[in-house]
Parts: sequence; C-alpha cells; structure tokens
Amino acid sequence: MPVSHGLYEAFLAVARAGSFTAAAHTLGYTQSAVSRQVQSLEDEMGAELFERLPRGVRLTEAGRVLLPHAEAVRDRLAAARAELASLRTLDGGLLRLGAFSSATASLVPRAQAAFRERHPGVVVTRVEGPSVKHLGLVAAGEEDLAVVGPTPAAPPPPGVTLHHLLDEPMLVALARGHRHAGRRAVRLAELADEEWITGHERLEDTLFRPAVAAGFRPRTGLLAHDWIAKLGAVAADLGVTLVPALAAAAVRPDVALVTIHPDDVPYRRICAAAPGTPTVAATAFLGVLRETAEALIPPAHP
Repeated sequence: MPVSHGLYEAFLAVARAGSFTAAAHTLGYTQSAVSRQVQSLEDEMGAELFERLPRGVRLTEAGRVLLPHAEAVRDRLAAARAELASLRTLDGGLLRLGAFSSATASLVPRAQAAFRERHPGVVVTRVEGPSVKHLGLVAAGEEDLAVVGPTPAAPPPPGVTLHHLLDEPMLVALARGHRHAGRRAVRLAELADEEWITGHERLEDTLFRPAVAAGFRPRTGLLAHDWIAKLGAVAADLGVTLVPALAAAAVRPDVALVTIHPDDVPYRRICAAAPGTPTVAATAFLGVLRETAEALIPPAHP
C-alpha cells in the first residue's frame, strides 16, 4: 500500500525537531496526531523509526535508512508542485503547435514572437504540414493547438474545437510586367487565357477548389509543389498562380500581387484547432493568435 505523503511529512518533522511535541508545533498539529502518524508509518514499514527517550526521540537504524528516501520524496513532490504552478502561471511548460505552410509565413511567427515576449518560460515547438494532419494530431492529443484551413464541408474530428481567426483573401501572383500588375483586384474571367501554375494535378486539392466548384477551369501547364519554384516561374512570366494573403509577405519583390475578387475565389476560413479542454498555454496562445490575425487582415466582410 502506498505511504501517504503526510506520514513522511510527520516523520521528517520529528526527525528534525527531535520530539513529537516540537514537531507538532511546527506542523500545526496536536502532539497525539503526530504520534499517530509516525506510528502508522512504522506499521507500514514494519520497523520502529524512533527510539523513545525520557526527553524526546532519536532515529533508530531503520529511521536513519528511511530518512534520505523520505527527503527525496519530499523534494520530488515540492518540485512537482512548482512545475504545476508554473503551468498555471505560464512561467514554464511546453506548447506543441502545428500550422499549415502559408500560416507560417506571417501569422504564426508573429504570434509566436509576441507570446515569447509575454511568456518566455514556455517552450513552443512547431510542426508544419497540411491542415488535415494537424486536425488529427490535435484529436490524438499529440498537439496542443494548430492553425488550420479546415475544409468547409468536413466537420472537425471528435474532441476538436475550431476557433475562427480570420477570413483570408486570395491573391494572384503576376510578373511585374504583366498587363494586370498594379490593379487592385481582378476577376478570374480576365485571367481565363493565362497559364496557371498549380501545386497539384487535382485542382480540387488546391486553392482553386472553390473556383473549380463554381465552374472555372484554368489552363494548367506547369506543376510546381514548392513556393520558390512557383514564384520563380511567375517572375519569369511563365504563368500566374494563386497566393493566399497570409503568404504575401514572403513573396519575392519581382512578383506583383493583385487581389482576386471574392465572388470568384471566396475567402478562406482560417481557424485555430484546440482540444475540448485546452492547456493554459494553448488558451493564452489562442488569444495572441486572435490579436495577431486582427492586425494582419482586418475583417473584409461580415
């Protein structure tokens, strides 16, 4: 049967004070209560721990053997209490964060920098990958929070709650010399004859998914999975490509960005995925994400 921490506490107090009476005064207990606790510990250990003297007590051989172990238990429990307190106060702990790729261009790093300034004792680890992967990791308890672009028709996994952060507009990346460079916004119909650079053969698996569902079929001749390759091809005037607004800050200077009309490519909903009972650090980071998202892209529509 496990020994109660209170029994060790009484044992250590008596060992330090050299008497039941003095230990009781230190602990704020009655002398009889401390005596009963020590007796219970002796019964558990099957040995007398103190030699009762006319004036006070002293450790027996068994008591001397137990003393360092009791002190170790006390120290480990004190350390555990301190670590638990640091989780509550955000003076320590770990936050496991996930995010899809374009969110790591501006939203997530800005939020992470602000969070670190407020809570430098919390270690934040970050993994990049597709939203569906992060939703699964949050559901499995392997991530504490994730920034995702959930598929509108697919509900989150059981146990995962989505917190709306922002609605992200789509941009089109054009060569600097393109005839539409410098425009504030364009319609997809104006780009129907362009060669589109995509990251997947199935347009339904790309940023084009809403436009394809609405009937738009772009001419696609160049497939490039990497953003560096896509934007390099755009800069060379080999075609145009869609860029989410969150990634705009990472676009090279020889590429122009123009907003796509939201009726053609609807805004993409960006959310933070969290478990039903998030950690204190996850809750705090979610607040910072909301602040950062509001500063990055103010609401453009109801």
